[in-house]
Amino acid sequence: MELLARGTPIWPAVLPAGTVIAGIIYLLGADSIFTILAGAFFLLAPIPLLLFFRDPERKIAEGVVSPADGKVVEVTEKGGGWWFVSVFMNIHNVHVNRAPWKGTVVGQEHISGGYVPAFKKDSERNERVVTRFSTGNGTWVMKQIAGAVARRIVPYVSEGQQLEKGERIGIIRFGSRVDLDFRMPRGLGISVKVGDRVKAGSDEIAGRKSPSSGWSR
Repeated sequence: MELLARGTPIWPAVLPAGTVIAGIIYLLGADSIFTILAGAFFLLAPIPLLLFFRDPERKIAEGVVSPADGKVVEVTEKGGGWWFVSVFMNIHNVHVNRAPWKGTVVGQEHISGGYVPAFKKDSERNERVVTRFSTGNGTWVMKQIAGAVARRIVPYVSEGQQLEKGERIGIIRFGSRVDLDFRMPRGLGISVKVGDRVKAGSDEIAGRKSPSSGWSR
């Protein structure tokens, strides 16, 4: 298991060293307000490092899996078997994105743009990376969109690369949004609705019908 995600910036690397220094100062018992501050830093410094850039292993689900951790903010049937699902990533979510289905990367484009909050409609003009991959169900399009806090998208894949479902494909630092245009595989149906919470790789956005599911094909 990777403790920190690929693409983690360099600056968090100073936290462990700073934590050690703060701990030494605290243990020496310097009689000042700095002692308290050093002790607090010793206890709290690793938290943002692990929270923002953690990369846990996941058991990959059977259907079309979510490409991102977060809240489903849009589910739209586009016709002809095509669907659009958008997942908003909050700052506390895992920021590593995953392939929703098996395929081959046939194109990837980085598009410069703004940094308005990712839940707003205007965020469609934000900084983004658009990845297209060929599957047995047409060419799917995944957009990693930066937001007000996220300032960099780091892809892990390149054109021509073959992807397994659930494979890590990149990270958006500090959150934002991931949009997916996909053609529904035969025998599956949409299994999420607006407001659902999902995890990349381990939760389905489309799965097989069960007696209680009620998804539409």
